[in-house]
Amino acid sequence: MHSLMRRAWVEVDLGALLRNGTALMERAGVPLLPMVKANAYGLGAVRVARTLQRLDPWGFGVATIAEGEELRRADVEGPIVVFTPLLAGEFDAALRADLTPTLGSHAAVSQWMLTRRPWQLSVDTGMSRSGVPWNEVSALHDVILEHPPQGAFTHFHSSERDDITRDEQERRFAAALACLPVKPAMLHAENSAAVEHRAPSPWNVIRPGMFLYGVGSGHHAAIQPDPVLSVRARVIDVRRVPQGDTVSYDGTYRAASDRRVATMAVGYADGYPRALSNRGAVLIHGRRAPVVGLVTMDMTMIDVTDVQCELGDEATLIGTDGLDRITVADVATAANKSPYELLTGLNGRMPRRYIEEGA
Repeated sequence: MHSLMRRAWVEVDLGALLRNGTALMERAGVPLLPMVKANAYGLGAVRVARTLQRLDPWGFGVATIAEGEELRRADVEGPIVVFTPLLAGEFDAALRADLTPTLGSHAAVSQWMLTRRPWQLSVDTGMSRSGVPWNEVSALHDVILEHPPQGAFTHFHSSERDDITRDEQERRFAAALACLPVKPAMLHAENSAAVEHRAPSPWNVIRPGMFLYGVGSGHHAAIQPDPVLSVRARVIDVRRVPQGDTVSYDGTYRAASDRRVATMAVGYADGYPRALSNRGAVLIHGRRAPVVGLVTMDMTMIDVTDVQCELGDEATLIGTDGLDRITVADVATAANKSPYELLTGLNGRMPRRYIEEGA
């Protein structure tokens, strides 16, 4: 057993990652601009980006200068777009790392145009978090005319829902583009869910995130992703808990009968949600074992009374074991979290184990 695998770890199926990217690209009919922000949603930005380069993406999307710098240090080439607004003091760092900022104010564009480097226009059509409001784009007329953006984009706030909000945002985006003195050659708006629900894409690239990493927008979507991520931990203790005894802090679990309880070497400091206390479940030898007591910082207890379990056994918190599977969505729902929050919360102290395509 590899030393890094002794406690708890995250497995990333790179073959599934590539299949998901290919499925999205074929459905949309345009290149990918994969979002690898937040350490590629917890999967490891450098390894994910290097793998996705096999699909010849247009570029990569990040949220911070530091994330872009990490990719550059790893020799990731091509455009890297920073999708959160930059503060004035960050422009030099973005320039040094050859990053493409997304700008949405006259002041920001005026400052960046001195660099004569590419930039993208962020248009707010309903998110109300960043970008120039769609009905105020004309205020940027002079700076756009002097230094036109490489591209322009907006962001759908409810692309998973079957309602009119996407149509309204697209109408606003079209109105904003009509006000530009120069139409950018590159236009984009769609995240994973938008592509799942409508194809082909009317834009030049798509910006997938969660679908790449194995989480779709529901059974009603036209395509479904292959699972990419698994989380596993070792059993480090097995003991008999007599009837009436408690398990973990605050005694929230009291054994109604003699039970056999195992301890896994994983806790909320690793990103396994504390909200799964007394309600989550894991797989041991293909059988479900419920979480008992409060999830602690470094350890989580499970009832293995009816499950084969010994010291050193492998527990699957997310993933497949035998004929059963626990999905990211299953765990997120049980913890009352979004899948995004769950994945990005997986702590770096759990090493990533990458499974190559065909392995």
